[in-house]
Amino acid sequence: MQRVLVMGSSGTGKSTFARRLSEIAGLPFVSLDGLFWKPGWAASDNAEFGQRVAEIARQPKWVMDGNYTRHGAGELRRQLSDTVIWFDLPRHSCMLGLMKRVAGSYGRVRPEMAEGCPERLDFEFFRYVWSYRRLQRPKLLDYFQGLRADQALVCFTDRAQASDYLKTIPLKQNQASTH
Repeated sequence: MQRVLVMGSSGTGKSTFARRLSEIAGLPFVSLDGLFWKPGWAASDNAEFGQRVAEIARQPKWVMDGNYTRHGAGELRRQLSDTVIWFDLPRHSCMLGLMKRVAGSYGRVRPEMAEGCPERLDFEFFRYVWSYRRLQRPKLLDYFQGLRADQALVCFTDRAQASDYLKTIPLKQNQASTH
């Protein structure tokens, strides 16, 4: 694993997983949310965002957290990745994860977010997560159809599978001596 996409609904734990995977494997962590959002929750221009993501995607190693398949250099990221980790959790797990996240981080900027974007109650975002399986999941399934045979697709249907998977990743050599 050198270029890993971590995808799925918000509230699944994918950002926490992606950060942990990057630490264990010694790969740079990239948050697409952190690149997309500007202070005050202002969205980036799609072309500018796509260009920034494309520059990073061309780097030799990364763990990239987020979907943004339409305007975040989605085709390039899919083409360059060697592994796709997909969090395909049920709606109730996503909603519970989102509520816990808001409760635990409210008013603070999470590590993967852009500066000036504190966690908040956003009912439109809750609606997005509520309808994710019906509206967004089919788009990801279509996206995955473009994967090549030499690319791994790993699917988690619960958080325990993700935790177990991390235990199978060898520590980066220089980390093994410090842990």
